Amino acid sequence: MTMLTITPDNAPDNVLLQTSDFDVIQRELAAIGIPMQRWSATAQLAPDADQATVLKAYEKSVAALSAKYDIRSVDVVAMHPAHEQALAARGKFLAEHTHDDFEIRFFVDGAGVFYIRKHGKVYQTLCTAGDLIELPADTTHWFDMGPKPFFKAIRLFTKPDGWVGKFTGDEIAKSFPEYTGAGV
Repeated sequence: MTMLTITPDNAPDNVLLQTSDFDVIQRELAAIGIPMQRWSATAQLAPDADQATVLKAYEKSVAALSAKYDIRSVDVVAMHPAHEQALAARGKFLAEHTHDDFEIRFFVDGAGVFYIRKHGKVYQTLCTAGDLIELPADTTHWFDMGPKPFFKAIRLFTKPDGWVGKFTGDEIAKSFPEYTGAGV
């Protein structure tokens, strides 16, 4: 279940809002310039569906977003607990960073949490299957896939070099609770 928890960036235990109401989540994120929506597949996907099959199932939605943002690159990333890069990938994304490009992710399966820092608050956004989140360029954030990551996501890029993080060096992520993977 998609969930939004908002806290002050200097007091992660002081919950200002926690909700699973998708309309409220959309409204709160839109207020800070973060579009979020839900997509549906045109066909049922097997858990081991490959990139081509996943992209075919979401072809119309990907095409619409590609036209809107002049997307140059689209791929599918899959992470599971036994993946040889799971720990390294988790560690990399747990550091606060920005991008010169949009970070657009559609969760085909599984879950992960985007922590978005804006206006003195952190918007902890648990994204689950069906969620599309669009972080504009220069959005300060980090991502936690959990200690036993499980997700499949379509990634869309406006720049041909794909994911390039600019790390802030701020240790804020260490003061926030990590995603355990529970509750999905």
